[in-house]
Amino acid sequence: MTVDWSPDLLPPGRRAETVRRMMGGFAHPVWHCTLDGGENVVIKASNEDRADLFAAEAGGLDALSGIGGLTTPRVLAAGARSIVLEALDPTLPDTDEFWRAAGHVVARMHSGTAHDRFGWDRDGWLGLLPQRNGWDRDGHRFFAEKRLLRYLDEPRVDDALSARDRAGIERLCHRLPDLVPDTGACLTHGDLWRNNVIADHAGGPAFVDPAVSFTWAEVDLAHMLCSGGVPDSFFAAYGEIRELHPDWRRHARILNLRQLLAMLAAGIPIPTIVDSIRELVDTYAGAGGHAERPAARSR
Repeated sequence: MTVDWSPDLLPPGRRAETVRRMMGGFAHPVWHCTLDGGENVVIKASNEDRADLFAAEAGGLDALSGIGGLTTPRVLAAGARSIVLEALDPTLPDTDEFWRAAGHVVARMHSGTAHDRFGWDRDGWLGLLPQRNGWDRDGHRFFAEKRLLRYLDEPRVDDALSARDRAGIERLCHRLPDLVPDTGACLTHGDLWRNNVIADHAGGPAFVDPAVSFTWAEVDLAHMLCSGGVPDSFFAAYGEIRELHPDWRRHARILNLRQLLAMLAAGIPIPTIVDSIRELVDTYAGAGGHAERPAARSR
């Protein structure tokens, strides 16, 4: 998205001493600004009215820090065209010590936020596309309907997938109870991958760009694992706090179908996405039969 810098992206009554465009920002461009008075902030902006999106992001950050106990940047303002955040450190230490700390705090969040339903009290956003969050007590139905099937009517997905592909995804959704255990709902970041983990002022892990909901903890683990770039020390440390299912890596591969469909729907230019979707569906959807139901683990 092309957005030109404008002073009206700042909090009311403030002005910028310096403005620097930052790398990244697929869905929205991001600037680092030093405000009058010396405060450093990060501003994410849009040309369009995105008040609901920026309000959802602010609410998600508040939930991660308040309910989940994670470190997140303070929200200074969230308006129609921008969200203004405390500037932390986008440069990761990228050491085993850092990633172990990240694994510990994510595991504590998952362990301490059990919920009796899946979803959230409002719909949210994953990138520029709505995230459906209606409440449901059935985790498999919630994931199938709100995290997989909801993408099949997105124009780019409809154009890219065949009728056979769609039938395979629907078959996989039907088989989810045999493929992925229901470990109960907990607070999840929802878009947890390497680029959404940054450092706080003390060099510890902080978290940005959430798409929060109460769902399976393995949804966060799936994105961290399958998006790449996260060392095994993160997952080892996570397992010290919250038990990992013996087959969690296989579950992660299946749950990552949600992210593949979301990227396809958003038009992210990765030419192998459709092949990855087909390979996953061919592996796990089956044409019939009944796989052994995996045992659930405690929350």
